[in-house]
Amino acid sequence: MIMSTHAPISLLAASAVTLRDVLEVFTFQYDYNTTIVVLATAILGIGTGTIGSFLLLRKRALIGDALSHATLPGVCLAFMIMVALGGTGKSLPLLLLGAAITGLLGVGAVAFIRKHTRLHDDAALGIVLSVFFGLGVALLKLATQMKGGDSAGIESFIYGKPAAMLASDLRLIIAITTLTLFLSIILFKEFTLLCFDDDYASSQGWPTGLLDGIMLLLVTLVTVVGLQAVGLILVIALLITPPAAARFWTDHLRTMTILSAIIGMISGWLGASLSALIEGLPAGAIIVVTAAAIFILSMFFGTKRGILVRSLEHWRHNRSMDHQHLLRALYELTEHLPAGSSTHVKRSDLLNMRSWSDWRLGRALRRAQRDELITHDARSYWAFTEAGHIDAMRMVRNHRLWEMYLITHAAIAPSHVDRDADMIEHVLGPVMVAQLEKLLADKPTVPDSPHLI
Repeated sequence: MIMSTHAPISLLAASAVTLRDVLEVFTFQYDYNTTIVVLATAILGIGTGTIGSFLLLRKRALIGDALSHATLPGVCLAFMIMVALGGTGKSLPLLLLGAAITGLLGVGAVAFIRKHTRLHDDAALGIVLSVFFGLGVALLKLATQMKGGDSAGIESFIYGKPAAMLASDLRLIIAITTLTLFLSIILFKEFTLLCFDDDYASSQGWPTGLLDGIMLLLVTLVTVVGLQAVGLILVIALLITPPAAARFWTDHLRTMTILSAIIGMISGWLGASLSALIEGLPAGAIIVVTAAAIFILSMFFGTKRGILVRSLEHWRHNRSMDHQHLLRALYELTEHLPAGSSTHVKRSDLLNMRSWSDWRLGRALRRAQRDELITHDARSYWAFTEAGHIDAMRMVRNHRLWEMYLITHAAIAPSHVDRDADMIEHVLGPVMVAQLEKLLADKPTVPDSPHLI
């Protein structure tokens, strides 16, 4: 038996959820209406995730918010016009057409304000968003008071009502998503250039205005078809959250776009399925919460920009810096000692040299000793091993080559150059060192420090 297309999505009407219910919902094998909703939201997530990647990198995230809020007056006006012409006002294609028209007007208003006034983007977006949404709320009140029309369900465009989706809505979402994917693939190179350097694209003769228009048209289309699924208030989350989550996993736009589409699909599929399984959970809100959960996981565990990965890299970098500074300090304390004298250094001398805490110095000493670069005697005096002395000479030489370069080519005073060299010496690669050697070809193997140590 097919469930009514307007029945609430809930499997808990009379009994607890079973494992079979879970499997059927998540594999699109439950009743007709639930399958329509889950498929529609999953496919919508693919479209919003794809075009949202370009919107995010274009730094136009709030454009989607202004656009979605600007659709409400169009929905209400379309309903009122249909009722005035003798209809019921329930034609979804015409309601979505009205939403698209006023949505584009809202985006155009933002562009006009930004171009012809001195207001910044945030002010233009705030004005358009509030004015269009306020107008939409006023028109909504008038629409509900009109005689001869059935205004029930118009409010659902604010928060979404996926339970009312029909097969025709699914076909529309599939068509818009297919168009979005097709144009995004065909214009991928052009969209990429537009996102990263639109001024260069314009100087090279690319039609940046047309490309921007196509991108915003695709954003408008997926926003409009997403109104019924998650509503105009939450649809921006499906446009921005998946690409923002994908950004933590990769530095490549192509991979980011694919990941964003997958995250959008999972958010729609998982959110709609959970809403179907648990009575009382609104599908639109759960879809957005699911996307937010994926974003939080990505923010912490993303392999490229995740908090944990970046914290680990920062910790490793600090340890490496301490290691290099220790070897350089030990070298500088012994480099001018008379030949044949002891080259062992006291721990207190190292503390004074680097102004470290005792714990931090102890950690660096233990690591260098473990790497067999330094050794100490019974009195806890420290000295280089042969391998450690070679490493220290290389580090000191790179540091002083950079200091000499800053003094001779950047006009930095010798008294200020040590700190600048400390900041850059840890990232000097072989190519940069070779260039410094070429510029300072007359310098000895390890040049003297150009300043007091």
